[in-house]
Amino acid sequence: MSTDPQETQWHRAIDAGSLDEGEVTVCPVGLKSVALTKLHGKFGAIDNRCPHQGGPLGQGTLENDKIRCPWHGFDFDPFTGEAAGGADFDVPTYPVEVRADGIYVGTPAPRPHLRTVSDVLVETMTAWGVDTVFGMVGHSNLGMAEAMHRAENDGKLRYFGIRHEGAAAFAASAYGKLTGKPAACFGIAGPGSTNLLTGLYDAKADRAPVLALSGSVDSSVAGKGAFQDIDLLAAFADISTYSAMVRSGSDHTELMAMAVKHAILGRGVGHLVLPDEVQVLAAPRQPASGPTGRMADLRVGPPAQALGDALGCIAAATRPVIVVGAGAKSDMAQIISLAERLNAPILTTFKAKGQISDKHPLACGVLGRSGTPVASWMMNKADLLLVFGASFSNHSGISPFTPTVQVDTDPLMLGRFRPVTVPVLGDVGVTAQALAEGLRINPVVVDQRPEVAERWAVWRAEKARRAAAAPGNGRVSAATVFQELNGLTPENAVMTVDVGNHAYSFGRYFEPTSQAVLMSGYLGSIGFGFPAALGAWAAAPDRPIVAVTGDGGFGQYLAEITTAVKYDMNITHILLNNGELAKISEEQRGAEYAVWQTSLLNPDFSALAQDCGAYGKRVSDRAALGSVIREALDHPGPAMVEIMTDPRSH
Repeated sequence: MSTDPQETQWHRAIDAGSLDEGEVTVCPVGLKSVALTKLHGKFGAIDNRCPHQGGPLGQGTLENDKIRCPWHGFDFDPFTGEAAGGADFDVPTYPVEVRADGIYVGTPAPRPHLRTVSDVLVETMTAWGVDTVFGMVGHSNLGMAEAMHRAENDGKLRYFGIRHEGAAAFAASAYGKLTGKPAACFGIAGPGSTNLLTGLYDAKADRAPVLALSGSVDSSVAGKGAFQDIDLLAAFADISTYSAMVRSGSDHTELMAMAVKHAILGRGVGHLVLPDEVQVLAAPRQPASGPTGRMADLRVGPPAQALGDALGCIAAATRPVIVVGAGAKSDMAQIISLAERLNAPILTTFKAKGQISDKHPLACGVLGRSGTPVASWMMNKADLLLVFGASFSNHSGISPFTPTVQVDTDPLMLGRFRPVTVPVLGDVGVTAQALAEGLRINPVVVDQRPEVAERWAVWRAEKARRAAAAPGNGRVSAATVFQELNGLTPENAVMTVDVGNHAYSFGRYFEPTSQAVLMSGYLGSIGFGFPAALGAWAAAPDRPIVAVTGDGGFGQYLAEITTAVKYDMNITHILLNNGELAKISEEQRGAEYAVWQTSLLNPDFSALAQDCGAYGKRVSDRAALGSVIREALDHPGPAMVEIMTDPRSH
């Protein structure tokens, strides 16, 4: 089989002298790969793909003037493509020319593209607004990858190739947390998809919309113990709000629409499994469809009885306090307005840090284990808690003894762990507005602003004392690090925070103004911080992105610094290196165990950053800290400040 000369496109394959007599090699020529041979002084080119199971003929050997397939030993003539096994196994041949500047191979002009199932899936995905994908291309997702490639060329999609699928899932989760819209993460069959699971559990736990796309083995070998064959529907069953297999006869448009719709409305993971052969099937004539006419306005007001009961509780309170969780993120204006009418302090859960500026006269910072003494003081004196969009995690420490009005859009969150005085089902913003409109204030309600200011003065003096106290071991205290970040972090920054001692210090010491804060809230997964910064940058490339991690968490995904460099992501990484899993060391000591296996053998992270093409500097002197952080923030690209911190300094 040969090409028509009138349709032939010529490609320079190799230098004339780079192939020895009796040698065969693989050469990419245009979109094809050929097995190029030099035998008896002549050059021959045949298709590189063995028709048996796709073995790479160019990686085979020449024996008895035949190319032997390296996988199963089939023999092919290097000039005619004839197969020893008969004409059914013959492979195409391609013309070869020896020119002055090298060996050229002619291939047919590419055929017009025929729309595939993968094209339908990608068209539907982007019609629903999913235009950002983090993933890894591999052998069982190539059809879908090619459809994404076409969409990227058409300007409809952005694809970020990561170094580990776990980072892809964390990045997509962070994207969803920041924007409320899903990004996609993408992996192959078997381990490529199972590597996604931890990041997807983070999305499930924190109710972030994500679309997960899994390549899978060919349907003909599925369930037979084939290479990388696992039951992905079973593996993803616990983490997804929707999970389905895309089959040849499926309504492909509708499956993708259902996956994205469930991710958005269920605030979780929509998942599709894509068998290898289905990805490249010719698509039936079905147009892609978007969300028009399929999404309702979810801003539902509260029932009249619950609203009246809540207003009665407020009217009787003299020291009401408001607690906000991450579920109130989009409705802070209405909540702050209500708080100002009541002069009620506002406390946040750790996951909601940054939803109100700590400079606001009613803001008290974070409540709970990662919190401030200001917040705990004001809660302990409250006679009513108004809780918006929080789920009463044990780490938050919301008082079980104080009368409580809880507002949430999810009925399962109301009274989740214990009964509350008044559970109110309704959109947080709509309900806060309704409470403000029907408000009856107790005549002797206390103006708590002076007390909030007093408690802040005490706490800020203590923070300054801790920041000024040197650890005395050539390292920098965490209080000093966050004192500097308080003054230097841009107000429009997005901050991603990992899990560990540095996170507790961040919750306690950093005072946000207008920064957005992203963390692995309920899953509490170490390693979240830097991959989340990749997702934050993709979601908001015009905002400063600041990742705050420890050495333990960053060590899990440190290769992703090359991803940040590859895509020129403007991320400033503040890395607190204390040489151990210090939070675990503390817990071992607290349980009166020996401190064991928490020490870390670290590289010079700043030097690693430089080797990867990023800015990197190490700081162990508090006097240099501010200038180096400022320099890193000003650097137009990925930058790391590695700060040598004291593991026992909080």
